[in-house]
Amino acid sequence: MTALAFRTDEEVTAALPRAVAHLREGGLIAYPTETVYGLGSRARLAEVQAVARLKGRRLDKPFLLLVADRDMAAEQGLAFNEAATALARAFWPGPLTLVLPGGGGRLPDVLRGSEGGIAVRWTSHRGMARLVRALGEPVTSTSANLPGSPPAPGAEAIARDFAPAVEAGTLLVLDGGVLGNSPPSTLVDCTLPAPRLIREGAVTLAELRRAAGRLAP
Repeated sequence: MTALAFRTDEEVTAALPRAVAHLREGGLIAYPTETVYGLGSRARLAEVQAVARLKGRRLDKPFLLLVADRDMAAEQGLAFNEAATALARAFWPGPLTLVLPGGGGRLPDVLRGSEGGIAVRWTSHRGMARLVRALGEPVTSTSANLPGSPPAPGAEAIARDFAPAVEAGTLLVLDGGVLGNSPPSTLVDCTLPAPRLIREGAVTLAELRRAAGRLAP
């Protein structure tokens, strides 16, 4: 199996130059997160379209962005209102995805959901946070699975499911080991002053309300 070891700090350090170069050349990656394995690329239209084709996903179904810190989201022109600021302060880095307004002219509109925002998460997976920081820009994310199948639990299953892309050198798989059966990230729409819960996942609604009070959904 062609995969880069990506578990320990030493393995991540060794993998970073190749993974960053692959992304900068327009390549796609499969990688571990704090929830499930993801497929992604840089946030460029042609590369996002390539991820959608690889997965067999409709382009009108938006991807989310992984960032290395809140500043990286702001640098993309994404705006934090009072609720988004409170939720990010309480749960980032971690499995909370915020849908934020803005990003026009900097991020491709195919990333935008029906509410007009772009979904963003500061990942708490140490290896991926290091990779995104080394790349210097966000990485797109969609679960690493074929349509109708559950997310792949590990690099071996991904390499099997997407073997043609791996063999062609289009897809680089980062092996972070087998992930547990974690729920997906919690998704909150912060495009309007009043936040709206889209999906309850790893962070519960009760936890959101305990941490952010009236600024929670």
